[in-house]
Amino acid sequence: MSANLVETVREDNRTELSRLGSSKSLYADTEGELEPETVLSAAADAAHTAAATFEGWAGKDVDGAFATAAESERDHYESIAGELDAHDPGESPAVVDAVAGYETAIERLGGVVGWTLVAEKKASQCSGFFTGQADPQTASLFRGFGDDYEATRENAVAALERACDDEDEDWETATAAASGAVGAAYDEYFETLEALGVNPKPVC
Repeated sequence: MSANLVETVREDNRTELSRLGSSKSLYADTEGELEPETVLSAAADAAHTAAATFEGWAGKDVDGAFATAAESERDHYESIAGELDAHDPGESPAVVDAVAGYETAIERLGGVVGWTLVAEKKASQCSGFFTGQADPQTASLFRGFGDDYEATRENAVAALERACDDEDEDWETATAAASGAVGAAYDEYFETLEALGVNPKPVC
């Protein structure tokens, strides 16, 4: 199951991830205010709350997967916040709230996998936005996050390989948790765009 987990989640959520990787996703994250500061603030909020969530799991870590994820995302937050004059962390995005609600190690590891799939889509959009703003340095900053998300995902899958005692049931739990994280992000995307009067379905 381990070899198929990520691909299964990607396949089961192909439409959702495609739309979360569209320019409308960034529009939703900033509630229609596509300015450098609002893009950076939304990304900083997401990184800060993710790091705090993973840090909160340190007492029940699995092979260091949560500590590593927390450290990586804390570094991301500091890098993003460094591009702002000041940043007071705001609300967490739905994907982080969903993952934060998981209680078992298997669910949490699956949640981390799903979270990385969403986070890398968001980072790619941020990179594209700053490329369009003729700010290659900030675009490169976000582009570089992709390798970190992949490493975090690989760590989570490796931890799952050692933690899944009841093979099929445990892997199904992890897969459901990963898909739940993606689904939460998509629901927020969909509902926010509808509230802004934008059709969320077509990918642009």
